Amino acid sequence: MEILQQIGQLVLGSVPTMLLFLFLVLAYRLLVHAPLTRTLAQRREQTEGAMEKAKEAIAAAEAKTHDYEERLRAARRSLQAAREQQLLHWSVEREEALKVAREIAHHRAHEALAEIQASAEASQKMIEGSSQQLAALIVAHLLSPAATQAERAH
Repeated sequence: MEILQQIGQLVLGSVPTMLLFLFLVLAYRLLVHAPLTRTLAQRREQTEGAMEKAKEAIAAAEAKTHDYEERLRAARRSLQAAREQQLLHWSVEREEALKVAREIAHHRAHEALAEIQASAEASQKMIEGSSQQLAALIVAHLLSPAATQAERAH
């Protein structure tokens, strides 16, 4: 029984300590734990919000990048088409210039051929005229009496 009395006195003596402990636990919950939990929850929300905003910003940046790449591809296609159009235009111009040059060369060749033929005909007529004169001179020389005597003297 003595032990029971001692236990009873210990329990009775520990009641203020237990009450003080419960008071401290309640005060801790009200003064420290609740504001700390609220602050941590706010920080978590802010962090998650910031992460969501970062994800949205990344998605927007990727969309802009895709848009810029598409515009760049369109500009490249446009430049390629313009270059091909210019090359085609130059090719047509070159072909036209070659056609004109061929026609001019063909015309000049015909003119030169006509000049050569005319010159050949004129030369032929001149030769024919000269040969007739030469033949007449030869005949006149052979038939002349002085020529015959001069030939005999040789």
